[in-house]
Amino acid sequence: MRITEDFSTILLAAGKGTRMKSPLPKVLHPVAGWPMISRVIDALNEVGARQIRVVVGHGEELVRQVVEPLGASAYKQDQQLGTGHAVQCAEPQSLQGTVLIMNGDHPLIEANDLRFMIKEFVNSQRKLSVVTAKVKKPGSFGRIVRHHGELKAIVEAKDASHETLKINEINTGMYLVEAKFLNKLLPLLKNNNSQKEFYLTDIVSLAAEEGESVGTILSPSRVAFGVNSQVELAKATKYIFKRKAKQLMEQGVMIMDPDNTYIEDDVKIGAGTVVYPGNCLRAGTKIGKMCIIEPNSYLYKAQVSDAVHIKSQCYFEEVKIETKAVIGPFARLRPGTIIGQEAKVGNFVEMKKVNFGAGAKASHLAYLGDAVIGDETNIGCGTITVNYAFDKKKYVTKVGKNVFVGSDTQLIAPIEIGDNSFIAAGSTITKSIPAGSMAVARGRQVTKENYKPKAPQNNEVKEEVKKPNVEIEG
Repeated sequence: MRITEDFSTILLAAGKGTRMKSPLPKVLHPVAGWPMISRVIDALNEVGARQIRVVVGHGEELVRQVVEPLGASAYKQDQQLGTGHAVQCAEPQSLQGTVLIMNGDHPLIEANDLRFMIKEFVNSQRKLSVVTAKVKKPGSFGRIVRHHGELKAIVEAKDASHETLKINEINTGMYLVEAKFLNKLLPLLKNNNSQKEFYLTDIVSLAAEEGESVGTILSPSRVAFGVNSQVELAKATKYIFKRKAKQLMEQGVMIMDPDNTYIEDDVKIGAGTVVYPGNCLRAGTKIGKMCIIEPNSYLYKAQVSDAVHIKSQCYFEEVKIETKAVIGPFARLRPGTIIGQEAKVGNFVEMKKVNFGAGAKASHLAYLGDAVIGDETNIGCGTITVNYAFDKKKYVTKVGKNVFVGSDTQLIAPIEIGDNSFIAAGSTITKSIPAGSMAVARGRQVTKENYKPKAPQNNEVKEEVKKPNVEIEG
């Protein structure tokens, strides 16, 4: 649901993120599969932000590639001169109405949080409000100092007294301010500090000097969680995975161990499906009802129908699996593969761009690529479709219905095998086979009974060459 209040957002995302110890810009680090800044932008879009301006700096081009397709505009901060300077780089003088200023490294914020903030600010009829939160361990957060309940100051932890450090209400780094008032305060910021930076927090004291009281909006502690290290990144990811697991369990999905199951936000799973630990379900994967997903499988953009049984240690990418199929363990299905109803794909079978018919079986140790396999066909152990030719092109193998392909068979594409055919084990098939035929393509066996190898002749015996001893020096 979008909100009716008109507001724009300035997202601060220019920092290098030194504590991440990574060449990747901090805001692009993935949280449960998505760059953290994209999570913030998605929430802002959901509630109807009129404009989203992202202040970029370190890794500018990479950040632009993520934020601009999401509808945000990038504004460069050439020099890192503090948060106040970063806001100025977003050209706020061209904004109107309410402006939400926040950091791009708060991936746990949700659309409902934003709706609440905007509503509270509009109802307060103030010109400036600071979003705060109460946390158990305030750490390095700036403390909210009040006088008779009103905000008196934001004191940075490094500047706080022992008593001030006991305060557990902190500044989240989020501000709601009227655009005209913001543009009045920003030119007044000074860099009279050891870092020679322009701090956005100073707008609170500047507002007081202008005779304006500053409001506070108390938010859940989750909103204050910012990612500044790999440890915090892992915590944020774990939180979102557990949140998704909880949502699915409330819809009737049986997740055996939510702490060790990794399901991204846009994954859908039907009621009655059982998901065992260690599974990673990604990128819009859809799983039907009453399925069983055994431990430690990876599904990426997979479409799985009802009553499918996926055994342990499978790897699927952009595939479709029809009702009541059984896959695995240790099966790999690559893009473009479709598995028919009640088909069976066993251990150590790999398929790529295969239409595998209903009731067909490839029980173990086979590679099928660029192929159409008919209904009820059996693919024997060790079968290979030889789809990649000397000309570096890939060719299609077509196998009809109810075909028996014996073990250790090579099908040299392009080739067609007719319905109800039989291929003997160990064959290398290079020509198409008509329906109802049997094909054998292997060397004739030669058996020599009572065979004994000949003893070597005297002139064939080589005299042993004696090697001189080698002394080790030193």
